[in-house]
Amino acid sequence: MKNIPRILLATALVLGLTSPAYASDFAPIVILHTNDVHTATQGYAAVAAYEKELAGQYGADRVTLVDAGDAIQGGPIGTLTEGASLVDIMNYVGYDYAIPGNHEFDYGMDVFLNLAKEQAQYTYLSCNLLDQTGSTVVSPYAVEDYGDVQVAYVGISTPETLTKSNPTHFQDNSGHYIYSFCEGENGQALYTAVQNSVDAARAEGADYVVALSHLGMEGSTSAWNAASVIANTTGIDLVIDGHSHEVYQQQAANQAGEMVDLVQTGTQLANLGCIRLDPATGEITTQMLSLEGEDVPSDPDTQAYLDEVNSQFEAELSQVVGSTSVQLKATAENGFDWAVRVSETNLGDLVADAYRWALGADVGLANGGGVRADVDAGELTYQDLLSVQPYGNELCLVEATGQEILDALELGAHLYPESSGGFLQVSGVTFTIDASIPSSVKLSEQGAFLGVDGPYRVTDVKIGGKDLKLDQVYTVSSHNYLIKSGGDGFTMFQDNTLLKDCVILDNQALINYVVDELGGQVGDAYLDPAGQGRITILNASAQPEEPEEQPQPEEPEEQPEPEQPQSHTYTVQKGDSLWRIAAQELGAGRRWQEIYELNRVTISNPSMIFVGQELTLPQA
Repeated sequence: MKNIPRILLATALVLGLTSPAYASDFAPIVILHTNDVHTATQGYAAVAAYEKELAGQYGADRVTLVDAGDAIQGGPIGTLTEGASLVDIMNYVGYDYAIPGNHEFDYGMDVFLNLAKEQAQYTYLSCNLLDQTGSTVVSPYAVEDYGDVQVAYVGISTPETLTKSNPTHFQDNSGHYIYSFCEGENGQALYTAVQNSVDAARAEGADYVVALSHLGMEGSTSAWNAASVIANTTGIDLVIDGHSHEVYQQQAANQAGEMVDLVQTGTQLANLGCIRLDPATGEITTQMLSLEGEDVPSDPDTQAYLDEVNSQFEAELSQVVGSTSVQLKATAENGFDWAVRVSETNLGDLVADAYRWALGADVGLANGGGVRADVDAGELTYQDLLSVQPYGNELCLVEATGQEILDALELGAHLYPESSGGFLQVSGVTFTIDASIPSSVKLSEQGAFLGVDGPYRVTDVKIGGKDLKLDQVYTVSSHNYLIKSGGDGFTMFQDNTLLKDCVILDNQALINYVVDELGGQVGDAYLDPAGQGRITILNASAQPEEPEEQPQPEEPEEQPEPEQPQSHTYTVQKGDSLWRIAAQELGAGRRWQEIYELNRVTISNPSMIFVGQELTLPQA
């Protein structure tokens, strides 16, 4: 059965009082979806309320609730229970299917498998998580029988998991990988795994195929992002995505040129995705429901359950350890994008300082992806600082040459201006990034650093105020994820001499630094949200140009060009999203925010635009 292209719904969901009840065999199928919840548990009361209302409207057997990964990690409750409390909450809310995102593995493979196979009452799916025999570790897909129609749910995990969780979780004691995510062959291994599962589900009788993917778009490896998987497969009707923390309702062309719906809800339960599939017409409609605001419903039973769970940890987490007179920033001004993954921030400085101080190192390095929450001015509690460093990694001290430190800084900057969890916050170091120089970092198929094959973007490196010497040995403090496990691809330190091995938890080091070194008071030294000027970025607005693949004809003598208009208008077409318009009209999907800023008067929600709307676009 082939779906009709989606209709982008712009109004709030019309619930039971104004919609007719349906007989089960004729009712639309409703798929509710979440992604990248990262332990933001309070929103689940609203999810449960919507689920119950829709079940009353369409029938409980016509409503399916799914999650596209990264649900059980990111906050104190996840850390303290290794994800178990979050699985219990998902059981209570009534999830049917979920996929493992990269952070589902942060507590170790054994912990994940126990949660997935013993504790979860919903089914985990992943067609590309394989063991050393090449067998899938969890079910690759499931076919849900709705009576008159069968819908297959195919799970797809990001191959970036090998570096965006702890790499040792996928290795044996000798450091050999015993698990894979079909990361090879420049994406083809992943496409093949997905296509095989889609074909198997179709052969099993599936009328529709819904992919649950943790792949993302912005900042994700291009060969593994959601659009690339769609472009290299056929037979998928809809992709419910996660990983990149974006909000989008758009379409992408598959290998046969057919348009496939692609949706993602953002992060931390800001939105609930709602898809209605009408078997009678083949029509698929997608919608985004805000879970924030006064008019959002809440299920009282679920809220009571959440309150009980949270109360178990309240006394420990509310303990005051100090105070801060300044707001400490991990996110950008919009409170959504991660500033710490693309620039220096005062919170990044604080964390890197804590690492360097705790082990007495020359250099402190903290990956931006490990700094997970802003801290408001006022009292500092254990929960505040545990939320900043939720992973519970352990600090290590290693000897490293100046060359290895330079390589680490280069790897951290290689994706700039793309957001990257590997962007390094530093202590004891200053350096410059020239964004006009294309990155020449070389990575393995697993995303591990291999070397630099060209000019370095990172220059003018100083340690302790003195010029970096490539052959000099320095001491570097960071956590085991980066130093020992090669997380985010940082393999340059793995064979070096360890002076201190996993001596203190990263969040405990941060607490100790605030209490013991700063006297319990984070003050004016960290006043500037942009940090202390340790990282200078030149040509910050420049997009690095890729080297030309073929010789180009000589340009004619340059003539003065007429002045270009600074903006122009665009009429929204069916299937458009801000990301798609930005990619098509401005050459970069990431510029959707510029369109949003220019049109705030007419766009109240960036995920909801209307056919026929006139939008002002910035200069391409």
